[in-house]
Amino acid sequence: MTRQRLALPLAACLLWAGSALAIDYTLGPLVIGQPWAHATAATAPGGAAYLTIRNTGTTPDRLIAARSAASGLVQMHEMKMDGDVMRMRELDNGIEIPAGGTVTLAPGGLHLMMMGLKEPMLKDSKVPMTLTFEKAGKIDVEFAVEGLGATQPPRSQSPPGK
Repeated sequence: MTRQRLALPLAACLLWAGSALAIDYTLGPLVIGQPWAHATAATAPGGAAYLTIRNTGTTPDRLIAARSAASGLVQMHEMKMDGDVMRMRELDNGIEIPAGGTVTLAPGGLHLMMMGLKEPMLKDSKVPMTLTFEKAGKIDVEFAVEGLGATQPPRSQSPPGK
């Protein structure tokens, strides 16, 4: 095959590999995957962001803070049923990531609540966020914004380690 005939398939493979690698982040023993968020309505004051964190290490760690230039404040929240009512509350002590374990932040459960959005989160855009872990330190992550009613990350993404 000539070089020109190989160029297009090679370029396609590189683009595919680059997009596949962009969904996982590694910080020491932590693997952060599937960062995504819901699109928000134009007048929404806040929005939620989700991800999966896998700890491949032998000691637990803890997500203790998050911040984003896209919002005034980011809090770690938990949603739980209280009788017949779904309640959301801030987690003052962060989110523990057990040694050898995985924690999933997803709709209806643990999530990052972005409050005081500076502009709506639009489908197919990216939202930057810095995550701070008690032991592993800080990492910058981009959250892919999915449609307004999305309930899970895009199917093209796979959880860390799979």
